[in-house]
Amino acid sequence: MGTNKSALKPSIHFEELVKKLPSLSDKTIAITGTTSGTGLVAARTCSFLGATVIMLNRPSERAKNVLENLKQENHLGSVHHVDCDLQDFESVRNSIPEVQKLCENGLDVLCNNAGVMALEDKATVDGFDVQMQTNHLSHFLLTKLLFPLIEQAELKKGEARIVNHSSMARLMVKSLEAKYLQKNGGNLGGNGSLMLVFPGGRWRRYGQTKLANAAFTACLHKKLQAKGSKIKALVAHPGVAQTDLQDTTVKDLGGQNNRLIQRFVDLVFKLYLRMGQSGEDGSLGILRCIAGEDVESGEFVGPGMTMAAMKGPALSYPLEPNYDNPETRELLWSQSCAAANIEFSV
Repeated sequence: MGTNKSALKPSIHFEELVKKLPSLSDKTIAITGTTSGTGLVAARTCSFLGATVIMLNRPSERAKNVLENLKQENHLGSVHHVDCDLQDFESVRNSIPEVQKLCENGLDVLCNNAGVMALEDKATVDGFDVQMQTNHLSHFLLTKLLFPLIEQAELKKGEARIVNHSSMARLMVKSLEAKYLQKNGGNLGGNGSLMLVFPGGRWRRYGQTKLANAAFTACLHKKLQAKGSKIKALVAHPGVAQTDLQDTTVKDLGGQNNRLIQRFVDLVFKLYLRMGQSGEDGSLGILRCIAGEDVESGEFVGPGMTMAAMKGPALSYPLEPNYDNPETRELLWSQSCAAANIEFSV
């Protein structure tokens, strides 16, 4: 399986990891956000290894093109697309019947990968912050709605997995705050003034979403372990990877009337990305979580020798105490249930 020839940086560890992954010919894997970046790499790799891959994306020409391109690659597995707009709870709910049709033997892996970064302070149609609903709240709802299929796979095959995708941005905020999980979209700090490269408001909101991804994993792990479940809850981070996710980060950060500041921000961010790794190497964490035979529930998988490393092979770490504690887990679970208007008993 060749590396991405169009990548700005060469892939160093990707091929080595793929060679270690087992056949996925008996697995059904759903992945959100597969039109580009780590999600696309994960979908392609899982299909290459024989899985039935369900790609959950909002409807677009790009989603259609990605589906057709992957089908033409003639992998051992199969690929399917289901419309699912994570900025709309109704769209998430409407996606479930189509997913169910594709999961005859249950859902082996749900990978909550999709994410947006550094968007403006605005609300979704449901009234929540656009970043929080996309990155966490809709994934929480999706997990709840697909949980029976995940349990079905666990019962038939002895294991299933829920994989969340966090990032180093979780370190930008000290603790999870309830207001970011509530109907306060458009009223959560604005876009912030320039702080070095990263403006305050949009980055605090992004950091909260990535902390929520990790806290959600901690919640699931504790609840699943308490009931003796063989469903694994895992979370990954990509380090610094060159993907389309950064497109919104460098857009108009310096203000429309100050081109010098904008150019400076663009330059600094491009230099920052050069210190990172390719999109394929950025997918190592979620790929190990999805398919690795050596991962355990409650692990955080990411590059390098520390949990804040920008690049390197994906290693396993324990969950961190700033979100893996009773108060944060209770806040995350209760606020997420209230936001999605559901009861979620694992």
